[in-house]
Amino acid sequence: MPHHRHDPAPGSTASLRTANQQRVLDVLRGGSTGESSEETCTFTQAELARTTGLAPATVSNIVRELATVGLVQTDRGSGRRGSSVRLARGAGLVAGVDFGHSHVAVAVGDLTGAVLVEERRGFESARHDHGEALRLARSMMLAMSAGQGTIRHVGMGLPAPVTNDVVRSSAIFPGWEGVDARAVAESVLGLPVHVENDANLGALAEHRQGVGRGHDSSVFVKISSGVGAGIIIDNQLFHGSGGTAGEIGHLTLDAQGPLCRCGSRGCLEAYTSSSTVVSMVAAQLPGATLDGVVRAAQQGSLGARRALEDAGLHLGWGLASIVNLLNPAIVVVGGDMARAGDLLLESARTGLRRHALDSVALTPVLASELGERASLVGALLLAAELTELVVDQA
Repeated sequence: MPHHRHDPAPGSTASLRTANQQRVLDVLRGGSTGESSEETCTFTQAELARTTGLAPATVSNIVRELATVGLVQTDRGSGRRGSSVRLARGAGLVAGVDFGHSHVAVAVGDLTGAVLVEERRGFESARHDHGEALRLARSMMLAMSAGQGTIRHVGMGLPAPVTNDVVRSSAIFPGWEGVDARAVAESVLGLPVHVENDANLGALAEHRQGVGRGHDSSVFVKISSGVGAGIIIDNQLFHGSGGTAGEIGHLTLDAQGPLCRCGSRGCLEAYTSSSTVVSMVAAQLPGATLDGVVRAAQQGSLGARRALEDAGLHLGWGLASIVNLLNPAIVVVGGDMARAGDLLLESARTGLRRHALDSVALTPVLASELGERASLVGALLLAAELTELVVDQA
């Protein structure tokens, strides 16, 4: 069950001490850079003092306290304040879980959000209830963390709108509709869990570790069997008032267009999803998967190329609405469809230029750097960020 810390009284000496510890730990976890690796998350005590704004003596005391309880590890350098400091492996682990329509992916990492081990398995979510999916994730997590340490927090991504931890669409993710995903996940996994939409997690991962680094605003569009977006504004995820911002898959492009699984017509998803592209060439490439369609297009199949180009043009039309409204620095395209690369993205850029205002028509549209791992990496980063590490006050 989730651990609820009893914070010291505001303004007290204990409260200040806790806040200072948290500042140091946030820097060691990569909070100052948005990146997570042993290199970027190792600091000298002098660097910690400069980064946090705390007095060198205060930092020395905090480092000593954190080392005593096993949260940080120090390596002697030139002088006490020249020694390097990083989070100790024994401080604990976190896990990320990414559920898709046809897969479960699990990663275990350290408290900087760095992946130590990960695994992805095929799993037809539409054929199973949420309990079975969670039990599979639990068995994967236990096997992967065996002998490595204790998992303290789990980040979990779902390919559906999530409001107050409740999944709101049976059409998009059968077996989870109306489920309090956090409550059932914590019951099955026996750990604190934070639930997010998978596109939001992809946006977070690309912003911190992928092609979105260095940009304070971006939109990550995940295109697989569904279409959704995660939005970064001022370096923060934007959720909207109910938590469902970014559901661009159901922008209406043509009210007389093809029927969407949401019940409406002409949705962006109905033109650009992986299943749509596969169905478009089913007569020419019977039994082909999306990878088969991409391979055929690369080998010169006109039908396969046209299917991907048409999907890209419609994607660009949808992206035009997003960039006109939000003016992000970049748009990142991920999910299964991103494997088509420029076969999809070149026509998406064309569609964007046709429908966007001149001032934003050249917004870069780039492929995800993290690929199919983006949502999983984001889940792990979020779990690390939300794990409480402050030493309990005596």
